[in-house]
Amino acid sequence: QVQLDESGGGSVQPGGSLRLYCAASGRAFRTGRPFSDYAVAWFRQVPGKAREYVAGISGTAHLIDYDDSVKGRFTISRSNPDYTASLQMTRLRPEDTAVYYCAVNRDYRALRDDIETWGRGTQVTVSS
Repeated sequence: QVQLDESGGGSVQPGGSLRLYCAASGRAFRTGRPFSDYAVAWFRQVPGKAREYVAGISGTAHLIDYDDSVKGRFTISRSNPDYTASLQMTRLRPEDTAVYYCAVNRDYRALRDDIETWGRGTQVTVSS
């Protein structure tokens, strides 16, 4: 129904910035469902650890929240007409190194615990 494709990952030095993108597509939208029906979240995962919530944004962008570890450094946004969402990451730290995943759920309140669709992920590496 919904496919998510992340891009924008890469390698950067500590203190640098990257912007991740998430493009949504699929039958759900071809049949007329608006992208604003879906809340979007970014998660990240390092090998051997559980996937962790980074940030979330409601369908109309009125509700946004962040994990404490990224507050003040990361900014989540979305463009509903373009079926895209972004994660602007600044002042990156080595501990931000992970595979970053885009995810959606039609219920913003369930974003942290219940995901309907995951993207495949994009690698972010922060190293000097």
